Amino acid sequence: MPRVRVHQHVNPLAPYFRFVPKPIEINAIFADSELPLFFDIGCARGKFLLKMAEMFPQQNFLGVEIREVLVTEANRIAKERNLTNLHYEFCNAMVALDKLLENLPENLLQNVAIQFSDPWFKKKHAKRRMVNAELIETVVRHLAHGGKIFVQTDIEFLAEEMFELFRANKNLQEIEIATNPFPVKTERESAVEEKGLPIYRRIFERI
Repeated sequence: MPRVRVHQHVNPLAPYFRFVPKPIEINAIFADSELPLFFDIGCARGKFLLKMAEMFPQQNFLGVEIREVLVTEANRIAKERNLTNLHYEFCNAMVALDKLLENLPENLLQNVAIQFSDPWFKKKHAKRRMVNAELIETVVRHLAHGGKIFVQTDIEFLAEEMFELFRANKNLQEIEIATNPFPVKTERESAVEEKGLPIYRRIFERI
């Protein structure tokens, strides 16, 4: 089947994307809702999670993405491959993540990934960047003690901005890393590494 074509960037502050999603019900989307949860925020086409779900059937994997057509396609592929530990949700994470995770059971969320989010280079567009204090507060509130947030980007100023926002949360401990701790890479990560360009990475652990 041909690759789904979609706009690379969408304005998360546009009225269409400011909808309030229904809270996810873990029992309804995973075969075994008690498995540890891995959450990918801004998962794009979902290929990273697809490979992770295939490799680690003892975990559940949830991805959120602002482009609905990508979510529909990713869920179709997951269903075709009978991956009952994988699900994708259409959500604007920067404004509605708290509502989406409202009913998430405690101590279930073990890992969170934020990878190569849109930098919105122009100063006037900075308010469109996905990672903000509210998003971080929501993630940390649901993250199990000892749970980890993996953040990476190839844009230096965005890395500095995001890392500072995470450092401001007193419930997190920063861990410097040189490589991706997971056995799967996103398409963006592979492309950047092939060019020999730097990638800025951190892990923030809930303490």
